[in-house]
Amino acid sequence: MEKTFSQWKKQCLNKLDLSKKGSVDEDIEHVVSLLNSCEEYFTTSSCSGRIILIDGAPERSDVQKQNCVWLFVSHQKCKSDDLISGLERSSGDAVLKFEPFVLHVQCRRLDDAQLMHSVAINSGFRNSGLTVSKTGKIMVAVRSTHGLEVPLTHEGRLLVEHEYIHFLTQIANQKMEENLRRIHRFYQNLQSALPTEKLQKLQIPDPPISQELQDHPQRLGAEKGETEEKEKNKTSVYKRRRKREQHHQTDCCHGDGSSSVLELDDCLDLFT
Repeated sequence: MEKTFSQWKKQCLNKLDLSKKGSVDEDIEHVVSLLNSCEEYFTTSSCSGRIILIDGAPERSDVQKQNCVWLFVSHQKCKSDDLISGLERSSGDAVLKFEPFVLHVQCRRLDDAQLMHSVAINSGFRNSGLTVSKTGKIMVAVRSTHGLEVPLTHEGRLLVEHEYIHFLTQIANQKMEENLRRIHRFYQNLQSALPTEKLQKLQIPDPPISQELQDHPQRLGAEKGETEEKEKNKTSVYKRRRKREQHHQTDCCHGDGSSSVLELDDCLDLFT
């Protein structure tokens, strides 16, 4: 199992990034780098969170991104003028969406995954889940539910006033701010959960100073003080849990290493 996990990790990290953007988002580069530096984890996909405006065909009842025209996309806060300009190009059914941070992490052992799942939940990602495939792949999906999806046009015709678009822009930007705060907490909690001696061996990158953190330095300072106090209490809990789980853990999963992608149909949901 140990050898198979190493093979999966090497194969995944060496393959081309086939996402639409083609690279890791700037606001989570430090998170992805930290996880991939650990021997127990590697990331398979990620998104820092985004505000998107997509145009679907009028005859479709659902919105499938791969079959839609992207009118606007931003991984930072946006302006209402950007959305209005995008809506002017709509010829179908345009939908404004805020999609929060999502991260898929493959884990070496079940206790590593349980630790990652606890970090995610304690960081505000309440919709995170842990799955195990029949081939032995153990995956944690870090995600939350504070998304947004609002239809704005039908057959290219705007359904709302510009004032409502200004209001939606404020809501989407607020969700982006909260999203970046949760990413910050996740990174801090992850560092606290990892053993000190392991962190000393890793080259941990500095987190970026995002637009939201630049706009709210006093809020960040207050949250940092609260986080440090909480992490003092959490660190000992994580360490005791990890030691106890390692004592009782048995390796019952075996993978064939034929694929680096977790097949959801083969998964058993352990946590939701």
